[in-house]
Amino acid sequence: MSIGGAVDTGVKDELDRLMRALFGAFGNLGGTGPDLAVVREVFIPEGLIIKNVGGETEIYDLDAFIAPRQRMLTDGTLTEFSEWEIAERTEIFGSIAQRFSEYGKSGFRDGEWFEGFGRQTTQFVRTRDGWKMSAAAWDDV
Repeated sequence: MSIGGAVDTGVKDELDRLMRALFGAFGNLGGTGPDLAVVREVFIPEGLIIKNVGGETEIYDLDAFIAPRQRMLTDGTLTEFSEWEIAERTEIFGSIAQRFSEYGKSGFRDGEWFEGFGRQTTQFVRTRDGWKMSAAAWDDV
């Protein structure tokens, strides 16, 4: 939505695409590998990613966020993993936007099946190269 209440469907479609790409980057279903290079594609280089789970806050730049996830998703720790957006609310204000998402996730961690969900807030900016994420913060429920 915008301040006037109208939705710019072209911008909304682009933000939807960025979110699908981000969540899809972590998947390793059917023996496929994750595509964590996508994280750098959808974020500005200075992007921040914040884990705020159980009262513990961890703040990452892109490299610090990607490295341990690359390891877990390729060394057998986390297999048949996927994440997906369940619901969202997006607000677009000119060249900035924010989105509140609920997401699901499932897979095997250390051989044990798990399912979970969480909530994420994502901020976007329109750059010369199009819309990019500037920050994201999540809380697993």
